[in-house]
Amino acid sequence: MSHPDTNFTPEQITALFVDAARDGNHDLLQQFLDAGMTIDAADSRGYTALIVASYNGNIDAVQLLLKNGANPNVLDLKGATALSGVAFKGQIDIATLLLEHGAHIDHANFSGRTPLMFAIMFGREDMARFLLERGANPDLKDIDGVSARDFAERQNMMSLFNGVKA
Repeated sequence: MSHPDTNFTPEQITALFVDAARDGNHDLLQQFLDAGMTIDAADSRGYTALIVASYNGNIDAVQLLLKNGANPNVLDLKGATALSGVAFKGQIDIATLLLEHGAHIDHANFSGRTPLMFAIMFGREDMARFLLERGANPDLKDIDGVSARDFAERQNMMSLFNGVKA
């Protein structure tokens, strides 16, 4: 328990909020929100509570944050959104929530990589199929001129595109 005379900097408070999301501490997240915490506050890496909760698979925390207005399209310092993180981890349940709350399915990070590219690069076939079924564009190119379709060819995952127009 902290002492009443302890003063935290705004950066420390944000770090504690993001840590609560990482740990899936629903009650502590709610206490922060009840106290007026800025829901999309980012830590020193540009990570918001939503990005961290999503990446770590804490679906209850993700639901709480989205219900309270967290923006699923906030970028970390690499230009990635929460959907990018769940795409390469294969967390379809959280991807569904993010998309239902307005996450941009084809958002590319600063290297031009989309969630679909991450899913394919990390061998997450179910996630790649899920994103394609929801309209992800397999032909967008990253800064190296490589598309999700190209990554799939390298990974021997071209069956993903059966029925998907080139």
